Amino acid sequence: MTINVNEIFHSIQGESLDAGLPCVFIRLSGCNLRCSYCDTRYAWENGIPMELGEIEERIAFFHCNLVEITGGEPLFQAETPMLISRLVTLGYKVLLETNGSLDIGRVDENCIKIMDIKCPSSGESEAFVLRNLSLLNPRDQIKFVIADEQDYRFSKNRLPLISPHLAMDHVLFSPAYGKLPLDRLAGWILSDGLKVRLHLQLHKIIWPGIEKGV
Repeated sequence: MTINVNEIFHSIQGESLDAGLPCVFIRLSGCNLRCSYCDTRYAWENGIPMELGEIEERIAFFHCNLVEITGGEPLFQAETPMLISRLVTLGYKVLLETNGSLDIGRVDENCIKIMDIKCPSSGESEAFVLRNLSLLNPRDQIKFVIADEQDYRFSKNRLPLISPHLAMDHVLFSPAYGKLPLDRLAGWILSDGLKVRLHLQLHKIIWPGIEKGV
């Protein structure tokens, strides 16, 4: 069985509660959404078919226990849940970054899902599958990428939908890179007394201007 892989690389985890840790990234090809601020458009189509065993050999080279499967949209490929289960069985801590528009019920419960809820500025705010909230585990996370005040209000208004399923400190408010000043988003969170986590794209601070994985 093969999966279309765009790139595999060893870097610093930048977009989850594991931010700052060394991590192996498996970026899969293909995506069902076209977000306006997407920074990985090169993964929409370009990819190389790889056998699961070949992927396992590539990531083993880095001697790193933390693995993130990202995209594109990883669940766009039907084989992705099998890859996740294989890596979990091998003892890796597996993260899945997903856009929230596809069923996460197919994903191994031991995988940590980092699920986006798309804001209006993305152009894809209607894509989210509400049922996915009921499928979250306590270790999972939800991320809002916020570009302006409208996005912030949108995100804030959805917190009551999330709170029955996930602790608020697992909800990440992330400013869209280069679009919203960090202090402005921080000020809104403090002013409204939210218990969410302000989250920065750490890899973009370390390696500004670099598009592909490092």
